[in-house]
Amino acid sequence: MTTMNKDIKRERDGATFDPERLAEFLYGGKEKLRRRRYLQNLVLHDKYLQSLPKTWNWGREMAYDIGVKKSIYLHRWLNELGILNEAERNTVRSAAAPMEANSLGLHESMFVPTIMKQGTKEQIQKYAEPGKRYEIIGTYAQTELGHGTFIRGLETTATYDPATEEFVIHSPTVSSMKYWPGGMAKTCNYVILVAKLYSRGECHGIHPFVVQLRSLEDHTPMPGVQVGDIGNKMGFDGMDNGYVMFDNYRVPRDAMLMRYARLDKDGTFVPAKNPKVTYGSMVFIRAAIVGMAARCLAEVCTIATRYSAVRRQTEIRPGGPEPQILDYQTQQEKLFPLLAASYALIFAGNVMFKTYERVAGNIDKGQLGEMQMLHALASGMKALSSYTASDGTDALRKACGGHGYSHASGIPRIFANITPACTYEGENTVLYIQCGRYLVKCFAQSQTGQSLPSFMSYLSQPPKASSSITKECSLPHLIEAFDHATARVIEVAAVKINALVRGGQPLEVARNNAGVHLVKAAMLHSKSYVVKVFAETVARSDLHPDVARVLDTLCHLYAVTGILDHMGDFMQDGFVSGEQAVMVTDRMLSLLEEVRPDAVALVDAFDYPDHMLQSCLGRYDGQVYEALYRYAQDSPLNKQEVDDSYYTTLRPMMKGELNPDGPASRL
Repeated sequence: MTTMNKDIKRERDGATFDPERLAEFLYGGKEKLRRRRYLQNLVLHDKYLQSLPKTWNWGREMAYDIGVKKSIYLHRWLNELGILNEAERNTVRSAAAPMEANSLGLHESMFVPTIMKQGTKEQIQKYAEPGKRYEIIGTYAQTELGHGTFIRGLETTATYDPATEEFVIHSPTVSSMKYWPGGMAKTCNYVILVAKLYSRGECHGIHPFVVQLRSLEDHTPMPGVQVGDIGNKMGFDGMDNGYVMFDNYRVPRDAMLMRYARLDKDGTFVPAKNPKVTYGSMVFIRAAIVGMAARCLAEVCTIATRYSAVRRQTEIRPGGPEPQILDYQTQQEKLFPLLAASYALIFAGNVMFKTYERVAGNIDKGQLGEMQMLHALASGMKALSSYTASDGTDALRKACGGHGYSHASGIPRIFANITPACTYEGENTVLYIQCGRYLVKCFAQSQTGQSLPSFMSYLSQPPKASSSITKECSLPHLIEAFDHATARVIEVAAVKINALVRGGQPLEVARNNAGVHLVKAAMLHSKSYVVKVFAETVARSDLHPDVARVLDTLCHLYAVTGILDHMGDFMQDGFVSGEQAVMVTDRMLSLLEEVRPDAVALVDAFDYPDHMLQSCLGRYDGQVYEALYRYAQDSPLNKQEVDDSYYTTLRPMMKGELNPDGPASRL
């Protein structure tokens, strides 16, 4: 058992609240927290999982091989243990394979759920039930080499042949190949393929099809299917992201998922009452990304904050002691706003997912009224959360100095795995624009007195001439400022679009020429939404007073930081004065001081054990330098004292047998 670093111990002893109480609140109560730790300990004490090599020395082939083995082992192990609850299964997966690609992830999150949502009873029996038993393994293929978020531009075709009652799947161009789906290269034998449906000479838009890729006998590609791996990426080494092309490949008529739209045997197409119901899978993933991004940012905050409590650097006064870098105001300004953002996004992610479940349940009942609202909310929140986590993770890596660059910190692995979220499941700028278009629509409705969703009600409030912000920066005043600035930016976008249309531009062109305004509106609206959710969370009656106080501090910090990041938008019409801008800045600095005594306790409350963080810098005991030394000793280059390159290249050069200025062919 290692000794606790004295600095990090002093941080915990000096905290003003009990992190255990906050952890209980984050995870839904004492019993759920206990259960979470129990599940994590199962992983920690499983001999097979602990026998696998650590991630930092994996190559691509090893990463994929271990990823597949872990995925299959965990599936069987969880079933043997009788752990069937999906949330608990995810807890175990996160503990067993932290920040590792799950080669069966899209099978579990997209393939089976999409069939369950969009398939008929017969299709669920034929495709989803074998998928649940892992008799077939699938993924989801929408993105093509030439098109991503713009799904109407997809080129893959599914042409119906009534003579054989089959669809002919074809990739007409190189740019039409499906590109990027996880698990498709080597793991999966089925795919949900998004393609343009043609019947009787007409195109009926895009639809999902269940398509077999590989033989169930020997796993070789089916005739007419060319499938492979897309190669090395920035991260996700264990995921076999793939490409696939089809050469007039035939599939049966029931390959088309027909719960909403259908194609009769004679080729008659019967459209869905609302085509957008097929977007449910995408909205589900976007809603889930909010929570995932929050957890990633929380992990990096844990690493950077603990390291900043242990690391001592540069005397402030000549001859004085080297302070903890956590005592530097500049370090606090890097860390604490992102710590506040991680809590803010955790709470917003919880609310976002509950909203998704409620609206999705109504959609299943045929109640489609809130579908557009859900799509806009999920689009804006997905973009905000992934940008915040990606940019924040890299900022925190830099805040850890040189050691943050090493895989020993655990941060590069997290960064490489969260950054793709900015582009997958909808490129963020496009999603912000989609959200912005909805906001402009709500603005138009507010002008005619129509009712709006509750989280858009600020558009119906009469505007005030000036902000009520004082030096205390109370939450009601900060929220009032967000409402005003967001409403103004939305109005600017709406007025811009209307002016361009009146000037003769088609609506679509006008929206493009107001794209920057739409993005700004969506970004500010999404941040405002998070502030309000955070404020509502802080006001909950089941919070212990000490926990409520420290969360209130973080909520204030998230709000004032958001205003400072967009101060031009708050001051542009004079709503926030220059004097008030100074007040907000001063309040931000005072909030850093308030967070400082509780920083380590706040990251402890995230309750990420060392075997999940896999970080030398973020160790709970603070023994950073000993861990870094052990990490260095474990480098593959240290397996032999003198490397072979010494004999083949270095020694001959030093003895004059190789001329370093000569042609490379001599080496």
